[in-house]
Amino acid sequence: MRTIGNIIWFLCGGVVMGLLWWMFGLLAFISIIGIPWGKSCFVIGTFSFFPFGKEAISRSELTNQLDIGTSPVGFIGNVIWFLLAGIWLAIGHIVSAVACFVTIIGIPFALQHLKLAAISLAPIGKTVVSKERAGAARFR
Repeated sequence: MRTIGNIIWFLCGGVVMGLLWWMFGLLAFISIIGIPWGKSCFVIGTFSFFPFGKEAISRSELTNQLDIGTSPVGFIGNVIWFLLAGIWLAIGHIVSAVACFVTIIGIPFALQHLKLAAISLAPIGKTVVSKERAGAARFR
Protein backbone atom coordinates (compact mmCIF):
# COMPACT_ATOMS: atom_id res chain seq x y z
CA MET A 1 0.00 0.00 0.00
CA ARG A 2 2.89 2.37 0.73
CA THR A 3 4.21 1.99 -2.80
CA ILE A 4 0.80 2.61 -4.36
CA GLY A 5 0.24 5.62 -2.08
CA ASN A 6 3.65 7.05 -2.95
CA ILE A 7 3.10 6.62 -6.69
CA ILE A 8 -0.31 8.28 -6.60
CA TRP A 9 1.05 11.00 -4.31
CA PHE A 10 3.98 11.72 -6.62
CA LEU A 11 1.81 11.88 -9.75
CA CYS A 12 -0.94 13.98 -8.15
CA GLY A 13 1.08 16.82 -6.69
CA GLY A 14 3.88 15.47 -4.53
CA VAL A 15 6.35 16.34 -7.24
CA VAL A 16 5.32 20.01 -7.11
CA MET A 17 5.87 20.40 -3.36
CA GLY A 18 9.11 18.39 -3.51
CA LEU A 19 10.42 20.68 -6.24
CA LEU A 20 9.44 23.73 -4.17
CA TRP A 21 11.45 22.35 -1.27
CA TRP A 22 14.41 21.79 -3.58
CA MET A 23 14.03 25.31 -5.01
CA PHE A 24 14.24 26.79 -1.50
CA GLY A 25 17.26 24.53 -0.91
CA LEU A 26 19.02 25.88 -3.99
CA LEU A 27 18.26 29.44 -2.89
CA ALA A 28 19.72 28.66 0.53
CA PHE A 29 22.90 27.25 -1.03
CA ILE A 30 23.59 30.59 -2.75
CA SER A 31 25.15 31.85 0.47
CA ILE A 32 27.53 29.83 2.58
CA ILE A 33 25.49 30.69 5.66
CA GLY A 34 22.41 29.05 4.11
CA ILE A 35 23.96 25.61 3.61
CA PRO A 36 22.38 24.05 6.76
CA TRP A 37 18.95 25.24 5.59
CA GLY A 38 19.65 23.97 2.08
CA LYS A 39 20.63 20.55 3.39
CA SER A 40 17.40 20.35 5.39
CA CYS A 41 15.43 21.43 2.32
CA PHE A 42 16.84 18.60 0.24
CA VAL A 43 16.18 16.01 2.96
CA ILE A 44 12.58 17.16 3.49
CA GLY A 45 12.09 17.72 -0.26
CA THR A 46 12.99 14.10 -0.95
CA PHE A 47 10.62 13.11 1.85
CA SER A 48 7.94 15.26 0.21
CA PHE A 49 8.26 13.27 -3.02
CA PHE A 50 7.47 9.93 -1.32
CA PRO A 51 6.14 10.43 2.25
CA PHE A 52 4.18 7.22 2.84
CA GLY A 53 5.96 4.80 5.17
CA LYS A 54 8.43 7.42 6.39
CA GLU A 55 8.56 9.86 9.24
CA ALA A 56 10.65 12.90 10.10
CA ILE A 57 12.10 12.79 13.59
CA SER A 58 14.66 14.77 15.50
CA ARG A 59 18.21 13.54 15.04
CA SER A 60 18.63 13.68 18.82
CA GLU A 61 15.83 11.08 19.18
CA LEU A 62 17.60 8.85 16.69
CA THR A 63 21.15 9.13 18.02
CA ASN A 64 20.57 10.21 21.65
CA GLN A 65 23.17 12.93 21.06
CA LEU A 66 22.99 16.66 20.45
CA ASP A 67 24.48 18.08 17.28
CA ILE A 68 24.51 21.60 15.90
CA GLY A 69 21.03 21.19 14.38
CA THR A 70 19.42 19.89 17.57
CA SER A 71 21.16 22.38 19.88
CA PRO A 72 20.14 25.97 20.67
CA VAL A 73 21.93 26.99 17.46
CA GLY A 74 19.48 24.78 15.55
CA PHE A 75 16.59 26.47 17.34
CA ILE A 76 17.85 29.87 16.20
CA GLY A 77 18.22 28.46 12.69
CA ASN A 78 14.63 27.22 12.78
CA VAL A 79 13.37 30.66 13.86
CA ILE A 80 15.18 32.28 10.94
CA TRP A 81 13.90 29.53 8.61
CA PHE A 82 10.32 30.03 9.81
CA LEU A 83 10.42 33.74 9.05
CA LEU A 84 12.06 33.46 5.63
CA ALA A 85 10.70 30.28 4.05
CA GLY A 86 8.99 27.91 6.48
CA ILE A 87 5.74 29.81 6.67
CA TRP A 88 5.42 29.85 2.87
CA LEU A 89 6.03 26.13 2.49
CA ALA A 90 3.60 25.43 5.33
CA ILE A 91 0.94 27.54 3.62
CA GLY A 92 1.53 25.62 0.38
CA HIS A 93 1.07 22.30 2.17
CA ILE A 94 -2.05 23.53 4.00
CA VAL A 95 -3.64 24.76 0.77
CA SER A 96 -2.84 21.41 -0.83
CA ALA A 97 -4.31 19.60 2.20
CA VAL A 98 -7.56 21.55 1.98
CA ALA A 99 -7.82 20.67 -1.72
CA CYS A 100 -7.24 17.00 -0.92
CA PHE A 101 -9.81 16.95 1.90
CA VAL A 102 -12.56 17.69 -0.65
CA THR A 103 -12.79 14.00 -1.58
CA ILE A 104 -12.77 10.92 0.61
CA ILE A 105 -10.00 9.40 -1.50
CA GLY A 106 -7.84 12.47 -0.90
CA ILE A 107 -7.96 12.32 2.91
CA PRO A 108 -4.75 10.23 3.30
CA PHE A 109 -2.97 12.69 1.01
CA ALA A 110 -4.30 15.65 2.99
CA LEU A 111 -2.96 14.11 6.19
CA GLN A 112 0.48 13.77 4.57
CA HIS A 113 0.35 17.43 3.54
CA LEU A 114 -0.49 18.44 7.12
CA LYS A 115 2.43 16.35 8.39
CA LEU A 116 4.73 18.07 5.89
CA ALA A 117 3.32 21.48 6.85
CA ALA A 118 4.31 20.88 10.47
CA ILE A 119 7.80 19.79 9.42
CA SER A 120 8.22 22.79 7.14
CA LEU A 121 7.92 25.15 10.11
CA ALA A 122 11.13 23.83 11.73
CA PRO A 123 13.14 21.36 9.58
CA ILE A 124 16.60 21.98 11.05
CA GLY A 125 17.70 19.03 13.19
CA LYS A 126 15.25 16.60 11.59
CA THR A 127 15.99 13.49 9.58
CA VAL A 128 13.73 11.14 7.65
CA VAL A 129 13.58 7.45 8.55
CA SER A 130 11.16 4.57 8.05
CA LYS A 131 8.20 4.43 10.44
CA GLU A 132 9.60 1.24 11.96
CA ARG A 133 12.97 2.84 12.69
CA ALA A 134 11.27 5.94 14.10
CA GLY A 135 9.20 3.80 16.44
CA ALA A 136 12.28 1.90 17.60
CA ALA A 137 14.16 5.15 18.21
CA ARG A 138 11.35 6.53 20.36
CA PHE A 139 11.18 3.47 22.60
CA ARG A 140 14.87 3.27 23.52
